[in-house]
Amino acid sequence: MIDDPRALACVITAATALAFWLERHVPWAGKIGASLLVILIGALLSNFGVVAHTSPVYDAISGPLTSLAIVWLLLAIDLRSVRAAGPRMIVAFAVAVFATAVGAATAALVWQDAFPNDAWRLAGVMTGTYSGGGLNFVSVGRAVGLSDSLFAAAAAADNLMTGMWMGATLVLPIWLRHLYPARKLARDPAASVDTFTTSLLASPLRIFDVLVLLALGFAVILLAEAMRHVVPSVPTVLWITTFALGAGQVPGLRKLAGALPLGLLCLNLFFVVIGIGSRVAEIARVGIEVFWFTALVVGIHGLITFTLARALRLDAETTAVASQAAVGGPSTAMALATARGWGDLALPGLLVGLAGYAVGNYAGLAIAHLMRKVL
Repeated sequence: MIDDPRALACVITAATALAFWLERHVPWAGKIGASLLVILIGALLSNFGVVAHTSPVYDAISGPLTSLAIVWLLLAIDLRSVRAAGPRMIVAFAVAVFATAVGAATAALVWQDAFPNDAWRLAGVMTGTYSGGGLNFVSVGRAVGLSDSLFAAAAAADNLMTGMWMGATLVLPIWLRHLYPARKLARDPAASVDTFTTSLLASPLRIFDVLVLLALGFAVILLAEAMRHVVPSVPTVLWITTFALGAGQVPGLRKLAGALPLGLLCLNLFFVVIGIGSRVAEIARVGIEVFWFTALVVGIHGLITFTLARALRLDAETTAVASQAAVGGPSTAMALATARGWGDLALPGLLVGLAGYAVGNYAGLAIAHLMRKVL
């Protein structure tokens, strides 16, 4: 069994690299995604006795490294760009986030007997992840103290449900089109999508920028922890979210290259640790209940989103892309719009999906603490 800290660090980084390689080169792995693959690889390493179950390396990754990931990913969000999504997409996305919150609260009430101590935690995590994406899943999950086994089971259910909802949003606008107003095409189709995503993901790393990002990340974490002592009722992750989002709007800091790739790297290292902390028996014990919990959240999300959108006279296509931006995040929203030939909705879907990273932590923790009091 590997327990040397240096060897464990080597295994974790190699496992992360393997997951990204598989996602890119193996068709079935590409459908699963690197984030779920690293959890599965970590679980295999742990359950087959290859790596130790506890280590200071895991604590370092789960603690400061993951906090840095949250800071860096939020620094990459330019809130001013969300206005380019247009009022219809913004309203549709707001409806989708509201529908997610209602679905998560309802699921917590329905499944409270199956998760007597964790229903409120799952409600918060599902609200976070279905208002933005994996960043919110991790942030809220850490803040509410979700166990490793429940985290892994919820992550698997989340990935499965996201895929199923992608299929639903591909066909629902076709089936329901006659019930909704016709979509008004934008004058300028999203020709700038490639430029926008390239600027986020393909920016070259520069030593100076990386050093500044490291200093800024630690400064935000220290300031957030200091504010937690001043205002104990506000979780540290909300202070991190607020300060990181604020820093991301400063023009000089927005020019720093590398925040997004560094954040994604550290986030996936954390997923390996989550996998290592997962036990097959525990995941199997809670797995089916977590799936039905997640299914109820997404089912209510879809029902409320499309019902309110019709009442607000939003077209079905915009509603579907906004819903996918909430449930799957910016990348799946853009993929949906592109797959269906709605080029004018690709960039707006991407933009509101990025905004979901900003609002998901607030929404997730608000629902978690509300349901904690209710339950």
